[in-house]
Amino acid sequence: MTARSTRILMIYPRFTAQSFWNYAETCKLVEARYPAIPLGMITVAAMLPAGWDIRLIDRNVEDVSDDALAEAIRDADLVMTGGMMFQQPDTLRIVDLVQANGRPVVVGGPDPTSSPHIYARADFQVLGEAEEVIADFVAAWKRGERAGVFEAEKFKADVTRTPAPRYDLLRLEHYLFVGVQFSRGCPFTCEFCDIIELYGRTPRTKTAPQVLAELDRLYALGYRGHVDFVDDNFIGNKKVIKTFLPHLIAWQEQHGFPFEFSTEASINLGDDKELLALMQRANFFAVFVGIESPDPETLKATKKKQNTRRDIASSVHAIYAHGMFVTAGFIVGFDSEKASIADAMVALVEDAAIPLAMIGLLAALPNTQLTRRLAREERLHPGHDVMQEGKIDITTQGLNFDTLRPRDEIVQDYVTVLRRVYDPAAFAKRLDRLVDLLDRSGQRRELPPDDRRAKYASFEMIHKIISARPEAREVFWRTFTRCAERNPLALRYVVMLMGMYLHVGPFARQLIADFDRRHPALEPRRRVAGAH
Repeated sequence: MTARSTRILMIYPRFTAQSFWNYAETCKLVEARYPAIPLGMITVAAMLPAGWDIRLIDRNVEDVSDDALAEAIRDADLVMTGGMMFQQPDTLRIVDLVQANGRPVVVGGPDPTSSPHIYARADFQVLGEAEEVIADFVAAWKRGERAGVFEAEKFKADVTRTPAPRYDLLRLEHYLFVGVQFSRGCPFTCEFCDIIELYGRTPRTKTAPQVLAELDRLYALGYRGHVDFVDDNFIGNKKVIKTFLPHLIAWQEQHGFPFEFSTEASINLGDDKELLALMQRANFFAVFVGIESPDPETLKATKKKQNTRRDIASSVHAIYAHGMFVTAGFIVGFDSEKASIADAMVALVEDAAIPLAMIGLLAALPNTQLTRRLAREERLHPGHDVMQEGKIDITTQGLNFDTLRPRDEIVQDYVTVLRRVYDPAAFAKRLDRLVDLLDRSGQRRELPPDDRRAKYASFEMIHKIISARPEAREVFWRTFTRCAERNPLALRYVVMLMGMYLHVGPFARQLIADFDRRHPALEPRRRVAGAH
């Protein structure tokens, strides 16, 4: 008689809804339910024994009642969960629910790895990169062990042996885009960043055949459209990337360009015309860049020196000239800020013509250089690594430490930047400049048949957007018609960014209102600050 296979239930926890990264309203425009897939979890799924029966529930896209979730838990032998800090409250809720239903639960992922004490009540912890430790966990489970901690040695995972993710466990149509990973790690030393703590400073890369096999799998599943390279710095190893991209270009040409790509990269991408040209030919259309601050002294103090060796606006424009628009991250609240940073930050966003600027308050993330320094200086707040239920995400809540500059002045700067950057007219003005700067002439023009991305360039889509945000109707319509006349190849991307405004515009106003309630003394000064 054949033994019954082990039944695994993977539960991907909800992200906090209060985040710049949620894009809920944008997803609705193309009938998606959430922006990104649970790439880490489906990669771990591929590392489990082939005979195990795996079911995945993504709580960000599936409306599963507590009773139905409890039933699914009882049907499983083991439940696996975990994720990022933004998912911490729901992960802990899942741990409690699993144990209340008499099943063992294993947690893993970046947040349990960084803050294992928060997850101590879980039966198992799998910490660090799964490639190095998942076999030990599986062996222990097969021996009958029902609790334990399995911790990988840092930065040792051989990603050339990482299996292709189990994309088949997902309903891909539920997501705005799908993810693939080429590399882990980043060569830089930014003080506030946890990437180098989790994955190291020497980027480790997959092989070209590995990545192309993952794209083959997505293609075979019928997926077409936006694929995000989730690498924390796609160009961390330029030499390897330049050898990989010709293979990616050839694959795209052979398959009729079914995908267009986005990624995250450091600003020095703008220096390398060869690399920009290769990314252009491969059909990259968007890059996220961490700019952080317009102040060179702040960039030096936080060890982001790579941003000080250039004119940032010119670097962004060089990326635009190769057909890729830039979204960027900015941070308010560094120790080195001696006075208001708001005017200079807004000026940089405008000069660079970055429509989508993610503005955050500085947060001390677990196990970063920043957090260790603040701990030595006895400035960390109690529970600095705990996400409170119902709170806004850590980058917008932020300031989980004693600041050197008066806290109210930092918050004043933050709200001033939000107010001015996400004013509809200011947003549309940056889109107008993008229309003049974004050169899409070198990219693939046609979309595959039935590709939902085509909706973005339609009159129906722009009408949906301006109907949802009447305060932006006039300026958005003017930008749409101007783009259609002057740069029609950029139209789909301009409308895409307008669609993102459906989330970021109201979210920024929500943040401003929230700070008004918590800091009422700031309101008179804010009206003055926002008036120029």
